[in-house]
This record gives sequence, C-alpha cells and structure tokens, in this order.
Amino acid sequence: MQTQSHRIDGHDVLEHVLDVPLDHAAPGGERIEVFAREIVRDGGTDRPRLLYLQGGPGGRADRPAQVSGWVDRALEDFRVVLLDQRGTGRSTPADALTVPARGDAVAQAGYLAHFRADAIVADAEALRAALGSAPWTLLGQSFGGFVITHYLGAAPHGVRAALVTGGLPGLTASADDVYRRTYAQTARRNELYLARYPGDGARLREVAAHLAGTEELLPTGERLSARRLRQIGIRLGADLGFDALHYVLENPFVTVGGTRRLTRAFLADVGTLLSHATNPLYAVLHEAIYAQGAPTRWAAHRLREEWDGFAEDADPTDAARPYYLTGEHVYPWQLREDPSLAPLADAADLLADKADFPPLYDPAALAANEVPVAAAVYVDDMFVPYDLSVATAAAIRGARPWITNDYAHDGIRTDGEHILDRLLALAAR
Repeated sequence: MQTQSHRIDGHDVLEHVLDVPLDHAAPGGERIEVFAREIVRDGGTDRPRLLYLQGGPGGRADRPAQVSGWVDRALEDFRVVLLDQRGTGRSTPADALTVPARGDAVAQAGYLAHFRADAIVADAEALRAALGSAPWTLLGQSFGGFVITHYLGAAPHGVRAALVTGGLPGLTASADDVYRRTYAQTARRNELYLARYPGDGARLREVAAHLAGTEELLPTGERLSARRLRQIGIRLGADLGFDALHYVLENPFVTVGGTRRLTRAFLADVGTLLSHATNPLYAVLHEAIYAQGAPTRWAAHRLREEWDGFAEDADPTDAARPYYLTGEHVYPWQLREDPSLAPLADAADLLADKADFPPLYDPAALAANEVPVAAAVYVDDMFVPYDLSVATAAAIRGARPWITNDYAHDGIRTDGEHILDRLLALAAR
C-alpha cells in the first residue's frame, strides 16, 4: 500500500492507495486500485478507526473542504476513513471511457458485475488488513447501509460496531418489491411538494408541454425531453429538496424575438440534476444492488405504468390526470440519452437480464449477530422503504433502530453531528 499525507486545520490527512483483486474469488487475476482518505485529529493517533461508506451506488467518498458536521463529531472518538468505493473517485475508475475499452458489451457487463456490495466489503477488509487496524466502527448512509448489512454477514470479525443512516435493505426483497414501494412514496412526496408550492404543478406541466414541440438542449448537448425533465424529482427525497426544486422551476421561460424558450439558467440547473457524468455507476448498477438470484429486467421501467401519475406517456395538458415527477428510478432509455451513460447502455441491459447474481445478505448470520448495531430509520424515506428497514432491524440480532420522521433520506447531510451522536449512544447501550 502507498500512503501520502498532508495537513488541514489541525488534522493529518493520510491518502492510501491499495491494489486489490478485481474478483476476490480469483486473487491471482486482474487487480485494481482502491483509494481511501484517512483523517486524524491532532492528539487522536491512538483512537480506533471509523470507516464511512457513502450512498450510491457509484458515488465517491465525501471530500470535506472543512472539518464539520458528522466528520467533526466522529473525530472526537475516531480516526475517520473515507473509502472511494471501487470504480469511483480515485479508485480505478469505471466509467464511459474506461469500461468500453474492455471490449464488447458482454465483456463490459462481466467487469461491472464485480462492483456490488460484496466486492466493496472485501476491499474494505483488504484495506483494514493493510492498515494493521483492529475491527473498526462502520458508518453507512443509504447504499452504505446495504454494504454494512452484507459486512455483518460476511466479515463480522472486522466490525467493532455498525451505524446505519437511512440504509437498512430488505434482506430478500426483489427490485420489484422495492420499486413498488418507492413509487408509492414518491407519489406521496409529489403531493406534499405540490401542497407546499401549488403553482409548481402547472409550471411543470407547462414546461413539459413546451418540450413536446420545441427542441431545447442541455449543456451536455442532449435534447431535454419531458420524460427526462421528470427525473428532477429525485430531489423530492431530500430534506431541503422541495425548496430546491421550487427555485429551479420558479422562472423557466424567456421570450426572445417573439419566441418562448427555456432560459439557459434553467437548462443548466436541470442538467446538473440529471447528469451522471460524475457517478455513472449509479445508473448502471442501480437495480443490480437488489439482484439476488433473479434478473431485475428494468423493474422501475416495467412497474411505472401501475401508477397513473408516473405513466411515461402521460399528457401534461390533461389536468384530470396527475403528472408526477419520478424519483430514484433508472430507465433503459435514460442510459441512451445521457452522453455520460450511452457507451454503457448495452452492458447495463445485460446486467438487467443477469439471473445469477448471488445473494447479498445472510439472514442466518444476521440472526446470530453479536456486533452492536444502531440504525436511523426514516419513516418518510423516499428511497429505502420504511417497512423493509423495520423488518431488517428486527432480523438482525441486537440491532437498535431509531425510528424518526424528523428527517428525509439525507439527514446525515443536514444534521449529521446530532444523528451520529444519537447512533453512537444507541450502539453503546
């Protein structure tokens, strides 16, 4: 392992790069790099380590510009390790440039199949061994909690305690099970949003109708379609998301030479919400994180027609029918319209048809769990179904859930210091 260091605001920052097998079941084969940034507060060298596993899939670890929020609280008791999960950040990238270079769609899909939670846990254990670290405390947000749930079954000897925020998965839930629930919750969030900002519904319909007859291009060069526009609804699941969406929609039009067009600022804001240039694995692997012995077959796409408000061909001018924004749902056409995803679209189709992804969770091992586990379960979570999380908390021996409606899915971002403090206290009981 290679390590470099620098200083920031009373802290040592250690940057670790480690070679690991692409396939941990074949350690003699191809190898990739994983990167982790470790923050150590002055006087905290002897503290145990906390490994943070971020949400996603496909998001790189936090890059704190200053030590604040949950990181500041964690550094009171721990050295904090921020892992760029394989394929992200400074770990060997898996994106629209590097993956197609491996060959045809079959080769690409075979490569990407090694980027799920099981491989991330094996990487983490390899990093822990290279650091010479005792079992560490895990903190996982969203998909990071899915990784922790696998960790508890596969390598509990490496875990001192496990803390989860908005990320307890259904142990046996299929992609269909998850998306039926998330569509229902997304519909509810749409209604709450429109109750707060009643004028935004009409403005959304107006923009969607405009897009049906006028070519408008995002900064990436792709045409903005009404169905792509509706994907800005992913912000509905955030604590401050309603307000953020309102500001995007508050003034979308400008008249130029007698012609009504969308403003450049509006298109730029929408493009930022829609692009996966920095996290392509989020779209490519999003359904694969639920695959356990059966293909997902683009579950979100198949199921959307079960709700009138999410129908792909919904007419925005028909005021008698609801017209909803979609949420954390990935669609096959999306991968062909987003330039940062298009080179991976055929491989993503193969992953959606893959029937032999192994199970990710071990119910028997979790039922015998001896690791202290504390989990924040958000009643109004739009992305991780509440009922599945509660059932999983009951299935993990000794897990202590904190059930709250004080936060949406991203509470760790808005009140991380308090949430971490509460979870540490729960796990210590």
